[in-house]
Amino acid sequence: MNKVILMGRLTRDPNVRYTQQNSSQESMCVARYTLAVDRRGARDGQQSADFISCVAFAKNGEFAEKYFKQGTKIAITGRIQTGSYTNRDGQKIYTTDVVIEEQEFAESKKAAGEQEQNASYTDAGDGFMSIPDGVDEQLPFA
Repeated sequence: MNKVILMGRLTRDPNVRYTQQNSSQESMCVARYTLAVDRRGARDGQQSADFISCVAFAKNGEFAEKYFKQGTKIAITGRIQTGSYTNRDGQKIYTTDVVIEEQEFAESKKAAGEQEQNASYTDAGDGFMSIPDGVDEQLPFA
């Protein structure tokens, strides 16, 4: 099985190109971006990340072109694809990419761009948020 699930932030805006498949078909969108994924268990409190190359084709590529920008936090699923090519110097270069099957935003625009406005919802430290007074009276299952 070849299945990858990642969450991280784009290191730069997607690099988008359109390829011609053949003379009778329309061009296809190819978006490439690098995802910075935090590593768990960093030593001495230092954060470290892995930088994963991703490629999105067709509609996924068009979505990335339209909505993804540097710093956007996204979650992706896909598959690992390896390949190789010979560069201009005659050296063989090996590549590893994640081919995107699904991609989505991993945080709201509000969380991405500004501080939380509503301070009445606070984390109680046990993984649950405290509900402000008066809200529970509006709930249908009280």
